[in-house]
Amino acid sequence: MYIWNIRRCLHLLWITAVTCIFSSCSISHRMQQMAQKELFNDSVLANGHTGIAIFDAGANRSLYDYQGDKYFVPASNTKIVTLYAGLKYLGDSLPGLGYNETADTVYVAATGDPSFLHPDFSRQPVFDFLKQQSKPVAIMDYNWQSDAWGDGWMWNDYSSGYMAERSPLPVYGNVIRWIQVRDSSSISALAHKESFIYSEPDISWKVSFSEDTGATKFSAERAFTENRFFITQGKEPYAAIDVPFITNGFVSALGLLKDSLGKPVELTSTRVPPKRIVRSQPADSLFRPMMHRSDNFFAEQTLLMASNVKLGVISDSRMIDNMLHNDLKDLPQKPRWADGSGLSRYNLFTPRDFVWILQKMKNEFGMERLKNIFATGGTGTLANYYRKDSAYIYAKTGSLSGVICISGYLYGKTGRLMIFSVLVNNDRQPAWTIRRKVEAFLKKVRTLN
Repeated sequence: MYIWNIRRCLHLLWITAVTCIFSSCSISHRMQQMAQKELFNDSVLANGHTGIAIFDAGANRSLYDYQGDKYFVPASNTKIVTLYAGLKYLGDSLPGLGYNETADTVYVAATGDPSFLHPDFSRQPVFDFLKQQSKPVAIMDYNWQSDAWGDGWMWNDYSSGYMAERSPLPVYGNVIRWIQVRDSSSISALAHKESFIYSEPDISWKVSFSEDTGATKFSAERAFTENRFFITQGKEPYAAIDVPFITNGFVSALGLLKDSLGKPVELTSTRVPPKRIVRSQPADSLFRPMMHRSDNFFAEQTLLMASNVKLGVISDSRMIDNMLHNDLKDLPQKPRWADGSGLSRYNLFTPRDFVWILQKMKNEFGMERLKNIFATGGTGTLANYYRKDSAYIYAKTGSLSGVICISGYLYGKTGRLMIFSVLVNNDRQPAWTIRRKVEAFLKKVRTLN
């Protein structure tokens, strides 16, 4: 009787295993058919280069893979890797600055914190700390070992708000916000003809106003080699434009900080190891907009902050090298990782790489935290997509000219958690048409699970 029960149990286990295998094979086959119908047979994606990886997180197995080991320019999907670095090394709150106090000076070590004096963050513990110091404050310059731009950035986008320079001591998001308000006498500002045009923060740099009275659109640009701004009045009742300023390491920040603090802050080559840290913001209050609105500046500075915590210096290249040889050494394919934001076309990752990283993030930090950071349907960069699938998809998009990507987490109809990555390169079709095709495919994937 005992032996018969064992045999019966083994038989049931064998049947269950075979059923699961055939079920998995069936799902994979149906996914392949759907991909062929929804994506590859369609003229929208016919001439592009596409890679797909879909993974069952619970069963720890691949459900579908099409060119998952091929390399693609991932655009802002690079922020997924940067997010992992931030989650791993920054903890639950951002390091605003490090400091050490001697008998006559407060020595400050910059950390690369992008929230300092940023308009998104009303609470400013670092500013309050600096303001209350009665001793002279000296910023140490020893730990800055990066460039203002990342490798492979487009130099002619220098005046665009999405390409703010990186720096060791960011202030105001490293941009000047130019604002035009028409027909309003309640704003204390610089009046120019029919409009009030002013900047946040106030600046003492050179500003030139265009005499073109026929312009319909407000514009603000910066000279390539200096902090000189060119403003053209528009017809809009209200308009605002963010223009990056030249950071020049610490120089511009210290000039703007002097005006804000009402007292000078000096730069020093003296090295006094910091003993204390002023914490600035909850880490997720930075990570969420970084992923929701795909904030390039927040992403770049997140990688730099992680470098400072891990290595004691602010260096994106050294941090990338360290992570690829340690935390990310088991990636399925070795990527070429160039920056924190994905602005660089030097970045090359595979769909399997993103699935692996997303699985690692889930295991180390938990889905509940990640759900609060990633955009879901109808929010962030997914505002016009997956609206009926809100709370079932949590993902990061990415786009450059000819590049459309999305990677993240997808819950099936049965509650099965899948991790996916769809990367499309070298496609000349309008971006929205590709996004709609991928959306239709992922919605059908969800119904199978």
